[in-house]
Amino acid sequence: MEQGPVRLSHPGQVTVALDAMGGDGGVSVTVEGAVAAAREFGLAVILVGIEETIVHELSRFETRGLAIRVRHAPEVVEMDESPSVALRKKKDSSIRVAVDLVKEGEAQAIVSAGNTGAVMATGLIVLGPVTGVERPAIAAQVPTLGGYAILLDVGANVDCKPRHLVQFAIMGSVYARRILGKPDPRVGLLSIGEEETKGNELTKETFRALEEVRGLHFIGNVEGVDVFNGKADVVVCDGFTGNVALKIGESAAETMFTLFTNELSQGLLGRAGLMLLRGSLGRFRRRIDYTEYGGAPLLGVSGVVVIGHGRSTAKAIKNGLRVAADCVTSRMIESIREGVAQN
Repeated sequence: MEQGPVRLSHPGQVTVALDAMGGDGGVSVTVEGAVAAAREFGLAVILVGIEETIVHELSRFETRGLAIRVRHAPEVVEMDESPSVALRKKKDSSIRVAVDLVKEGEAQAIVSAGNTGAVMATGLIVLGPVTGVERPAIAAQVPTLGGYAILLDVGANVDCKPRHLVQFAIMGSVYARRILGKPDPRVGLLSIGEEETKGNELTKETFRALEEVRGLHFIGNVEGVDVFNGKADVVVCDGFTGNVALKIGESAAETMFTLFTNELSQGLLGRAGLMLLRGSLGRFRRRIDYTEYGGAPLLGVSGVVVIGHGRSTAKAIKNGLRVAADCVTSRMIESIREGVAQN
């Protein structure tokens, strides 16, 4: 059963299906994020999951005038479940029903902070790959000295071949142009040295292949120190390396921020300095806060799929919905299709 919308979405309004059951925070967090996104960004949101639970959470908020609907999905994919088993046996899960809404054209994108493997598998099987793309990739937005960059893949593909990394580079370049507004994104290949001869067989072969890609601003190898210094707008690697790099970066940023504020809070002078720096520290914290980015799109599938952190807060859910809407309005899927077709 479906709860009728409070306000029907108007022509041009982006509709996003949200897996309301996904994430460690539960329905209370996803519903709060959905309400905030509908109010702040003017999105239409379909909350997918156990209807009774969602409606109960919605009752805590003022939703008059907001385009929020509920679509019942009686099954939930747990975070530790096998993606393949969930795909086969849970046809009525919140993830599957949300992806089906995109397939059927009722929604233009899906956001989920649930089981990453299940979201990827369901998105790929139900929506299908973009023609010419063999492997989808998760593209994470990371802060740099020069603004922001895209790191991909960050977990969808542990083992890759050179042609997969070439496709990641093309898709990442499209995303940087469309979402980050980079007119000519610099693409770097993550390796252990800048020289062409450095790295393993995968990076060496990929280097040679990337030099031949038409319309790609390939700047060569970049090292780990370059991921966050702004040397490249797009950093390409396999999913194992990218996931480790992303998690280390997030942890290092949070640790350094905590150490710095703890040191400042020692003694009267330090506490006074902390008060004076409060505004600057707040801006710094926002730059390194994953909740500001919301989620990472799964590039290479024929539909907008945004994957959030399992520990997503309501703020992260809200911004994940914004990222999904940006991908829709920028016609990212069509641009990826065109970019891959050229090569």
